[in-house]
Amino acid sequence: MLKELCHLNGTSGDEKHVREYIIHEIKDFCEYSVDPLGSVIAYKKGRRMPDKKVMLCAHMDEVGFIITDIDDDGYLSFNTVGGIDAKVIAGRSVTVNHIHGVIGLKPVHLMNEDEKKSAPKIKSMRIDIGAKNKEDALKYVHLGDYAYFSGDYHEFGDGYIVSKALDDRIGCMLLIELIKSELEYDTYFCFNVQEEVGLRGAMCTSYQVQSDISIIFEATTAADLCGVKGGERVCVLGDGAVISFMDGRTIYDRKLYNLAMKTTKENDIKAQTKTAIAGGNDAGAIQSSGKGSRVLAVSLPCRYIHSGASVVKKSDIAETRKLINVLLPQLYVLNDD
Repeated sequence: MLKELCHLNGTSGDEKHVREYIIHEIKDFCEYSVDPLGSVIAYKKGRRMPDKKVMLCAHMDEVGFIITDIDDDGYLSFNTVGGIDAKVIAGRSVTVNHIHGVIGLKPVHLMNEDEKKSAPKIKSMRIDIGAKNKEDALKYVHLGDYAYFSGDYHEFGDGYIVSKALDDRIGCMLLIELIKSELEYDTYFCFNVQEEVGLRGAMCTSYQVQSDISIIFEATTAADLCGVKGGERVCVLGDGAVISFMDGRTIYDRKLYNLAMKTTKENDIKAQTKTAIAGGNDAGAIQSSGKGSRVLAVSLPCRYIHSGASVVKKSDIAETRKLINVLLPQLYVLNDD
């Protein structure tokens, strides 16, 4: 399922194919609706009605590009949709309307010394789709069309996965698995749109659901690279699920954080905390929407996030599944003190 989800294209504002896949997978296991912005809100009946309304969330969208101009030679100017470092896109293969292209920039042989020493800028890059000229390019591409990383899904090394869009198709997969399972309590699930451009989908779905407790399933930055030490590594592949106490958008509910960490220790589940106050996810919108919600983020450590070749480890997915199965039943009966 993860491979199929990652192969789908779904940049913020263009999540249609991801949404259709999710609906196909869950339609026989729950009630669902699609809000005007395009997010999927699902309701799964359990054996019992809970004391607390619990909502589980993941976002459908991925980072990508949008076409802003086509020059006389048929090259496409573009901007990013979501946070992408220009250094990770030069020379990458992309697709535009199912047409293959490549992100090009001036060859190193023609650069002056200042250009060689500085990082490339997006405004200096173009997408080459092999068009003869502007007229030829306009047969296939128009302004406002999306472009996507061409990132094939591969397993490699000691249980690693590389692909585009692991952020956050991993979360989508985990939610689909839960919807297909037998649940003890009634639960809401939200597959949100437009997380990468400002948590927009979550603002809407959280107002509609009005949950007491919300768990956000995500992928988060791992910097466990050569030469990076201590807390600067943020989180580490192979050390299990990442449970955050704070990030750039959210201070997480202290009781939920402590409960999650306690649960991992009592059940011999590998887990870690995020050692940097950086980034953010849908919790930032959910926490302060409507009446407000207690929030917890459970994330997969992910190297090279927001690129065409993100990397996660299968053992971390397995540990996250274990944590969900043990933690979730405790949330429905959580005391308010």
